[in-house]
Amino acid sequence: MIFTATAVDNTGGGWLDLGARRVRCALGKGGVKPAAQKREGDLASPAGAWPIRRVLYRPDRGAAPVTALAVQALAPDDGWCDAPGDPDYNRPIKVPHAGSVERMWRDDGLYDLVVVLGHNDDPPVAPLGSCIFLHLARPGYLPTEGCVAVSRADLEELLAAAKPGDAVEIRGG
Repeated sequence: MIFTATAVDNTGGGWLDLGARRVRCALGKGGVKPAAQKREGDLASPAGAWPIRRVLYRPDRGAAPVTALAVQALAPDDGWCDAPGDPDYNRPIKVPHAGSVERMWRDDGLYDLVVVLGHNDDPPVAPLGSCIFLHLARPGYLPTEGCVAVSRADLEELLAAAKPGDAVEIRGG
């Protein structure tokens, strides 16, 4: 199955199709760009169909989600390298780390439940973008830094329906 996130404008608003139901989502502050034009730090969500790699969750903020996908609990020292010059670029790492890092254990709750998408990961090419996830939305569905974000209930619904081999497609408006 492909879950499609479509931008409604170039300011980060959008819709995610969950089978027969369409739900609100947030996309990148920089709009949606073709994947070949995506660059680290441009705040854009990359257009394309990205395989779902695995699910990460904060065990101190809820049980593992019900899903057929691979699930892994996060730890306080988990991070994701977003430094284009680092050999660990767009890969999970442990903090502290010498390069720039996206911390996965966040106070704001956005990564309490995260779907890792297979954008620029086989192998990662700098600086074509890192840390492209499907995660929890900020209040008011404020735009992301390049990810797709939805409510916890909607993400749990997606995870319950998802199977290995499924993908999230990101489309411009």
